Amino acid sequence: MSDGPMNIGEAARASGVSAKMIRHYENIGLISRAARSASGYRRYSGNDVHTLRFVRQARNLGFSIRQIEELLGLWRNQRRPSRRVKALAMAHAEALDTRIRELQAMKRTLRDLAAHCHGDERPECPILERLATGEPPGERIR
Repeated sequence: MSDGPMNIGEAARASGVSAKMIRHYENIGLISRAARSASGYRRYSGNDVHTLRFVRQARNLGFSIRQIEELLGLWRNQRRPSRRVKALAMAHAEALDTRIRELQAMKRTLRDLAAHCHGDERPECPILERLATGEPPGERIR
């Protein structure tokens, strides 16, 4: 990583966050607006890149933007109680467990539907019938 200021492309390469996402994070206030050169180009410091890496890692773990804002605040606060960070991480893990169960139920339903579909030239298709009836995903097919 360069010691001096970087343009957005360099910051993107150094952080692993695309230039488009860097601009988005600035626009929504997740990260501070970049300093500008005399010609108006964004300039990023090593600290900016460090923050972008933090955001990328948090996004890779599935944290929401709101959660990342909270994590950034805790990261920057050297007097933070670690229990707040742990509570946020554990709440996110619980939400992921819930989502995993929901996804597994969807997968079971899709496999069940596919098992009852002949997949041939006949027009009858339990997959389309289920979508058309709007039955809840957990319902067994007939």
